[in-house]
Amino acid sequence: METKIVNPEAIKTLISKDSVFFEINNRYGAPPNWEREPGFESLSKIILGQQLSLASAKAHFIKLKNYISIFNPQNILSLTDSEMRDCQISRQKASYLRALAKAVVAGELIPESLGKLEEKEIREQLTSVKGIGNWTAEVYMLFCLQLKDIFPVTDIAIIHTMRELYGVSSREEIVAISDNWRPFRSLSTYYLWHFYLNKRGRSGDF
Repeated sequence: METKIVNPEAIKTLISKDSVFFEINNRYGAPPNWEREPGFESLSKIILGQQLSLASAKAHFIKLKNYISIFNPQNILSLTDSEMRDCQISRQKASYLRALAKAVVAGELIPESLGKLEEKEIREQLTSVKGIGNWTAEVYMLFCLQLKDIFPVTDIAIIHTMRELYGVSSREEIVAISDNWRPFRSLSTYYLWHFYLNKRGRSGDF
């Protein structure tokens, strides 16, 4: 059984539902199947990516990972405020990483086991940790768990692309259009990101 978000059958169905995706596919091809290993490190990367460009978030993550060598909750908790600043981690992001690390160490959150749960339970467990809101939870479900019907409606790139391609920008309008793409909203998200990045000559690598 196909487990990836980006797969031929899903693409065929989605582009038949909406000509916009047919046009994106013709222009740029299918999107990459953005995927990350489930776990503490990937969730930390997504937290660092909140409200930052991919390039900035990647630079901050690399600096932090190089500094602590082994990226695990214990090493994150051992860092002082000064060391976090030296790694270009803001006070707010440092508090979020520590909250996540504490939750994992205490066994309150086991990121690697989230894939066994239903979407609602996954969202509830993730958002119970300080600094993890719906966007972070949704990106984790997309990249790390490869859930098939996730649509991060508050994502800035999604909002810009929906305005550009559909002429809408309100949450209600975006949600209404995205409902037509069920149960392939994850694939639609990848296509919209694919369009956004290619149109601007940017890489989606992080």
